[in-house]
Amino acid sequence: MFNLMKTAILMAAITALFMAIGSLLGGQQGMMLALVVALGMNFFSYWFSDKMVLKMYNAREVDASTAPQFYAMVQELAAKAQLPMPKVYIIDENAPNAFATGRNPEHAAVAATTGIMRVLSERELRGVMAHELAHVKHRDILISTVSATMAGAISMLANFAMFFSPRDSEGRPANPIVGLLVAILAPIAASLIQMAISRAREFEADRGGAEISGDPRALASALDKIQRYAQGIPMQAAERHPETAQMMIMNPLSGGGLKGLFSTHPATEERIARLMALANGNGR
Repeated sequence: MFNLMKTAILMAAITALFMAIGSLLGGQQGMMLALVVALGMNFFSYWFSDKMVLKMYNAREVDASTAPQFYAMVQELAAKAQLPMPKVYIIDENAPNAFATGRNPEHAAVAATTGIMRVLSERELRGVMAHELAHVKHRDILISTVSATMAGAISMLANFAMFFSPRDSEGRPANPIVGLLVAILAPIAASLIQMAISRAREFEADRGGAEISGDPRALASALDKIQRYAQGIPMQAAERHPETAQMMIMNPLSGGGLKGLFSTHPATEERIARLMALANGNGR
């Protein structure tokens, strides 16, 4: 519940930021233009991103005959989560990772690398796939698309500042310093909020996955293993397509320190601590 509230607050914040910047830089004309352009860009992504990302990773679809154990695991978890059966894919990558994609539960797909299937136990892999199905159940692709649309619109609006900011009687920007500061700081603020939304959704998917699998400790153990193995095994496809890293159960390109502010995933240690709290009956 906390993470749902946090997501709602952050979505309201990014919307309010968009409205405030639009008002500051010149009102409805610039706001509408930026929003329409951002919507157009993200509409395509929302409808076709699943096919695009699966192709980027050379994912191969499997079924009950080609990957019976893995397919049966996903089928059982999907039924438990009361979800339609998603398409199931395997990616030939040594790096351990997994992701979910698709615009809604009726058009969903889950994918796992051969690396994650090799290093995790069956119980741990079950926890990971439950996490991915929780993303599907929570419609996180829609949420991330909306937040990306607003962040993109804010960045575009900031770039439009020279055209839509208020002018004096001689046609010069009335507040050039303010316009410059907004152009620099607004996209940063929008990115920070967008990344915070993504981290909140990861926490919620951890919680939802633990509920679907009924085994928070297994997911906690899986996250610990994935982090340890991923540090020494680069994910080649993610390095070629860094924009897709946010989809993974763990960002293969993440870093520490100040980069954590711009990370799409929470710290693994905190994720594990929350899952263990759930296992001990005092999760929040």
